[in-house]
Amino acid sequence: MAEVKKSAPGGGATAQRAGSGGWTRFVTARPRLTLLVALVLTALAVLAGGGVADRMGSGGWEDPAAESTYATEALARQFPGSQPNLILLVDAGAAGADAPAVAAQARKLAERLDAEPGVDGVGSYWSTGSPALRSEDGRKAVIAARIAGEEKDAAAVLDRIAPEYRGTHGPVEVSLGGGLAVRHEMQTVIQEDLLRAELIALPLTLVLLVMVFGSAVAALLPLGVGIVAILGTNAVLRGITEFTDVSVFAQNLTTALGLGLAIDYALFVVRRYREELATGADTYTAVRTTLRTAGRTVLFSALTVAVSLAAMLVFPQYFLRSFAYAGIAVVLLAATAALTLLPAALVLLGDRVNALDLRRLLRRGRASGRKADGGEGAGGEGAGWGRATALVMRRAPVFAVLTTAGLVLLGLPFLGVRFGTADDRQLPATASSRVVQDQLRDGFPGDPGGGITVLAEGAATPAQYADYRERIAGLDGVARADGPVTAGGGRAYFTVVPDGEAVGPDAQRTVTELRAEPAPFDTSVTGQAAVLVDSKDALAERLPWAAAVIVLVTLLLVFLLTGSVLIPVQAVVLNALSLTAMFGAVVWVFQDGHLAGFLGFTPTGDIETTLPVLMFCVAFGLSMDYGVFLLSRVKEEYDRTGEHEHSVRFGLRHTGGLITAAAVILAVVMVAIGTSRVTNTKMLGLGVALAVLMDAMVVRSLLVPAVMKLTGRLTWWAPGPLRRFHDRFGISESDAYNPGPTPDVEEVSEARREMTSLRP
Repeated sequence: MAEVKKSAPGGGATAQRAGSGGWTRFVTARPRLTLLVALVLTALAVLAGGGVADRMGSGGWEDPAAESTYATEALARQFPGSQPNLILLVDAGAAGADAPAVAAQARKLAERLDAEPGVDGVGSYWSTGSPALRSEDGRKAVIAARIAGEEKDAAAVLDRIAPEYRGTHGPVEVSLGGGLAVRHEMQTVIQEDLLRAELIALPLTLVLLVMVFGSAVAALLPLGVGIVAILGTNAVLRGITEFTDVSVFAQNLTTALGLGLAIDYALFVVRRYREELATGADTYTAVRTTLRTAGRTVLFSALTVAVSLAAMLVFPQYFLRSFAYAGIAVVLLAATAALTLLPAALVLLGDRVNALDLRRLLRRGRASGRKADGGEGAGGEGAGWGRATALVMRRAPVFAVLTTAGLVLLGLPFLGVRFGTADDRQLPATASSRVVQDQLRDGFPGDPGGGITVLAEGAATPAQYADYRERIAGLDGVARADGPVTAGGGRAYFTVVPDGEAVGPDAQRTVTELRAEPAPFDTSVTGQAAVLVDSKDALAERLPWAAAVIVLVTLLLVFLLTGSVLIPVQAVVLNALSLTAMFGAVVWVFQDGHLAGFLGFTPTGDIETTLPVLMFCVAFGLSMDYGVFLLSRVKEEYDRTGEHEHSVRFGLRHTGGLITAAAVILAVVMVAIGTSRVTNTKMLGLGVALAVLMDAMVVRSLLVPAVMKLTGRLTWWAPGPLRRFHDRFGISESDAYNPGPTPDVEEVSEARREMTSLRP
């Protein structure tokens, strides 16, 4: 058996105590002033963050450096009619689109729209006669236009003109659709859903916290930390919108992580503080010990989660980058509030943190000596976790194999994943812009919004244009090629209508073939299928870098926490395993459409390309959060006793209930987010909720103790140079001056039995 040496009580640990002592004195010296300053800053954050949603965008899936982005922007400048983002669906009813009165009214609407400031490239069925712009039953036809400008400016124009065009105009009924209308309505729906999610999550969270703590006073503390983190993050996002685009979807992550992580951190701090009070420590001693131990772990955990979310900064799409902005801000603010405001509140409350114990009615007749948090006595919840962990470790090979096999099996559907792009079907079927897009998709022979567009730049003769059109029309998967539409300066464009779905595999293959087709001029390909191809390429190029950042920093941080070489590798592998159920469920439910009726969404047969990346970064970070809570307590006990198996049982005994409670609360918040009517938000909320529960209830409870039992004391091995590095720079909850709560009789007996069995 490899020798595992314990760190000396001096060195790095002394430096850590000295460093944390100054912070403890700063936080606890003037608690009222600390809370007053926090209250003022929170009020300023409310003012600064007001209206942040109105400054956010609902796009961001495109790579700004991609060929399709260049072509889209060039076409919008030179041929506005080729890139319509606003559709007026004109319904003539039984009279038909070709009736003289209908045609006259439609031409009047088109002329009026063309005169609107900010509107370009107005065209219609009545001006072009194109059969693609009239429905197959002849009752409806289209007026298409482009609202120019950045996303926010274009949305402002749409808000201004929409009431003037939507509704009845003489013999016709007009509805608004198109990409801009879809994105604008999606933004509105997300804001409404977010408010509803908060109204659902906050009272349920409070009820769960009361169940965990018993004390209503203790339950309100984590909720307060979460609210401060959310409001502060909204202010940060409002500032970021002054410099770059931010997706409105990021607000969902702000709410979820703001409540979830703040509650996690506050649970950990308050639980440890109450443990210290239960040992007889006075208020100031309990707060100091809590900050030196649990506080250090909270800071460490926040860093690991922030790193996982920061990995999304390597991607060019502002949709993903927005989640990094929101995630980093809310994690750091939650940790700051938990390590500043919470200790100040605990100093003022003292043992009144246990006041208003709402569980007393349920505990009448029980022994009065049970601890207030209900948990660490021999007969309490902690003992149950200890016995369960002992059972798992006795049958470690069985639990390790069966749990791993089950997780892999749950993840198998992800092997059949198909990536696509978000469209109007993200919205509920009753959304007005979705209704228009459904009618265009089902009732028109072509795509009025355009299929695949090829921009041609460079001098060319009519014969060269004609030859090129014939060649691209003959490509496999092309139903029709139209054009060229020319302008001065050697610019033209061709429209290609693919067979089958507009963004399906055949359409994506057609984009690749169009880009490879030789031409006597420069060509750039855009359209929904081209944007999807470029987005997938950008993700594939940057994904290894993001994964490397997450893995390498996780390995380093977990090593600094534990001093082990093996535990960081276990953490990465087991965290990845905990996500398999989430990814399998995403494909089985949202791609293949199982439970679509029950959950209320329209399956499209694919998954939006960026969603798995986002869900991985968020869920991996949250898994590390729980992993750090467990490992820190195991390491603390191992440093105290040197007994491996006892330390694992001790860690689960003292954190199993806490981690499970935190996971359930976070899952409630994520499920509240998952009630959104927008499919991507629903997928994010429900998927991450599943990942969090699987990690806490399966991986942390079964797989981690089984694997640590199998690796034995080798778990803590590190070569000499790394061991000395950890002694100098490592981070640990261990505290030589205050080793934490005294173990109960059962724990002491276990430790003695283990030490006896290890003697030669």
